[in-house]
Amino acid sequence: LRVPERDNGVPDILDEARWEMDFLIKMQVPAGEPLAGMAHHKMHDAQWTGLPMKPHLDPQQRELHPPSTAATLNLAASAAQCARLYAPFDAAFAGRCLRAAETAWAAAKQHPDVLADPNDGTGGGAYSDNDVSDEFYWAAAELFTTTGKETYRQAVLSSPLHGDTDAAFPAGGGISWGYTAGLGILTLATVPNGLTQAQLGEVRAVVTTGADRYAAQSRAQAYGLPYAPEDEDYVWGSNSQVLNNMIVLATAHDLTGEAAYQDAVLSGADYLLGRNPLNQSYVTGYGERDSHNQHHRFWAHQNDSALPNPAPGSIAGGPNLTAIASGDPVAAEKLSGCAPAMCYIDDIGSWATNEITVNWNAPLAFIASYLDDAGEGGRTAPARTCKVSYASHPWNSGSTVTVRVENTGSEPVSPWSLTWLLPGDQRLGHTWSAEFDQHGRTVSARPLSWNRTLAPGAAVDFGFNTSAASTAPDPGSFKLNGRACASG
Repeated sequence: LRVPERDNGVPDILDEARWEMDFLIKMQVPAGEPLAGMAHHKMHDAQWTGLPMKPHLDPQQRELHPPSTAATLNLAASAAQCARLYAPFDAAFAGRCLRAAETAWAAAKQHPDVLADPNDGTGGGAYSDNDVSDEFYWAAAELFTTTGKETYRQAVLSSPLHGDTDAAFPAGGGISWGYTAGLGILTLATVPNGLTQAQLGEVRAVVTTGADRYAAQSRAQAYGLPYAPEDEDYVWGSNSQVLNNMIVLATAHDLTGEAAYQDAVLSGADYLLGRNPLNQSYVTGYGERDSHNQHHRFWAHQNDSALPNPAPGSIAGGPNLTAIASGDPVAAEKLSGCAPAMCYIDDIGSWATNEITVNWNAPLAFIASYLDDAGEGGRTAPARTCKVSYASHPWNSGSTVTVRVENTGSEPVSPWSLTWLLPGDQRLGHTWSAEFDQHGRTVSARPLSWNRTLAPGAAVDFGFNTSAASTAPDPGSFKLNGRACASG
């Protein structure tokens, strides 16, 4: 991505995410304090901030709110994923993330029922959650995938949510901040881990069963959106539910190649970009009639002409059937009697229908990337320009692994770096024909002086011994210089 900071050897998207991860880790209670290892539930102004308001001009006191088990498990899950993703680029930060994740897990196990106060909603939303079984499942899935430890495997397999499609991808809604089990399922289904082939098949079946449900909803509805809330009760941020369901469909398409899943993703994108009852593109800067007055403190041109409209590519919350009852003054004045899918107004004052938040712009980024990868017409993915052959030969107390990387593209790759996750608890031993780094389960192989350039059509062979044999399947996912390779 071409964000302003670049060329520091770290993918730009990870540089951006690091800022927020650093904040989340700082929300963890230090050792030696009461509830050590737990994460504070939230931090915001003492009172609701008015519009418009630039952050550096905000006069209000910022207040830290008490820890909660849900926030602690959110930290455990996201920090475990952080440890996995940053390992090839910044081992120190990856280690910091993993320590935070395992500390948070231990604290949540010790304090499993510290729930946020549902009445603590002055100055910011309460975000209370009285069932954290899904957060425990998500955190266990991420920690198991990153570390391979048996403790986390058992936490995944013993959870009553494991294998439950209704818990992961409910028919009337989908993944949200309050229902995170599906995030664990998506990780287990797509990132190499220590599940057996049979267990992996069961997890992937949950994804495809959920995707079948959302694809059927898309086909059945006049505007093709993969979202069918009970009693047409479009929730606050309904567009995020549409997008999260599209992620399930996109993942099912990646796993199976079934066109029906991608068709439903494309249909959902059409809905968000204007094929809906309002003829309204909910994405700023796209479409003839686009939302551009979303509720935001300093993207507030509607209130102050000296301030900008929201940046292109930001999505509005969307129709909200309970907007009037929620106390939204603009909705109360202008949306009385609206049909469910039309309870929306592009007005900066309508916080119940027109917010911008990270938790529905994140899935928009995911889906935009998926559609970009889908290629011309959204039907054919661009050919991958590398292929990896990985063969593991177990022996008494370890294994010998040989790897071949072939450049199937038309341009030379120099230098090259291949990254993947080792199965189980394997550690690198003797290596040959490449330089290796291992951080947790993440392994990177880089060239020596004599095999630095991988010409088109050429291949490089290297290998290593491991200190432990593994019954887990060989890795199926590899990245060459950050781009996915075919495997076989």
